[in-house]
Amino acid sequence: MSDMTDQPKSGDEPAPKSGLMRHLPLILILCVAGIGAFTLRDYLSFDALRDNREALIAFRDANFIGTVLVFLAAYIVIVAFSLPGALVATLTGGFLFGTFGGSALSVMAATIGATVIFLAARHGLGEKLKARMDASQGTVRKIKEGIDENQWSMLFFLRLVPVVPFFVANLVPAFLAVPVYRYVVSTFLGIIPGSLVYSSVGSGLGTVFERGESPDLGIIFEPHILLPILGLCLLSVLPVVIKAITGKKGL
Repeated sequence: MSDMTDQPKSGDEPAPKSGLMRHLPLILILCVAGIGAFTLRDYLSFDALRDNREALIAFRDANFIGTVLVFLAAYIVIVAFSLPGALVATLTGGFLFGTFGGSALSVMAATIGATVIFLAARHGLGEKLKARMDASQGTVRKIKEGIDENQWSMLFFLRLVPVVPFFVANLVPAFLAVPVYRYVVSTFLGIIPGSLVYSSVGSGLGTVFERGESPDLGIIFEPHILLPILGLCLLSVLPVVIKAITGKKGL
């Protein structure tokens, strides 16, 4: 009779991944972000765009599809690894492809890159934090329940407020275990206003370069632009206000 202890148990499950393997994607992103912050600052800047504008235009005119693909890949890497230069990349998109073309490409690439870092953060830390918050009691539990009831509003608000750093808006939802589809939809729609503004600035850089001037990157805080965006911010939190007044919970 064979030794039954040598046979695998039918209920056995694969051993969970080690802590290092679970955190590896996030660790890699953080390491690259740290290195890039010091080594790429001079290469992903407005001055670099100004100095290389003619080469960029020549490359675009000679190989439009290749330029689109390179732009998308570069933008995705910048966002996924939280590298400096996302604003310059958006300006470049407007400069090369016009306001609407540049904005469409920027929104697409930024959404993909943001989803990459979101998944890495959620895989590394988000699931554990969610489990702890679900098991907690008192104030922490009430905060978690409040966030869960108003996820759409919270996500759109994070994206629309101009002063919220993009990487913060990428990481916070991951630590709160926001569903992927909600994160992707809110990111895609929420960054459209800002992308349109800066792509519009980028589309006019040719004239700015000819004058030897610098673009007005604070244009998003001009009243005629900021007020509509703030209106969208208020619209995003309107369901929260209505629920607070009526005492009704969302779906």
